[in-house]
Amino acid sequence: MRRVALAVEAVFSPERTYLLSLGSRQGNAHVHWHIAGLPPGVPYERQQFHALMTENGVLTPTPDHSADIARRLRTALATDHHHDQP
Repeated sequence: MRRVALAVEAVFSPERTYLLSLGSRQGNAHVHWHIAGLPPGVPYERQQFHALMTENGVLTPTPDHSADIARRLRTALATDHHHDQP
């Protein structure tokens, strides 16, 4: 997860990166991870939980944009020179 978060930071240059571990036996009986980069310049009152709440908006990239993001992240992961560090 750390390597992917670092790739997200390399590709998007977020002000900060939120890492979430979610899961519940009541809804989705598995653990899954979310890596959410906060864009620079987001006012403090719209950061943290506010930035992660779907009622405050969601991103809906086109299939082409999603493919470009995936390509850029794969490239960042392939050129990651920090994978040996803790």
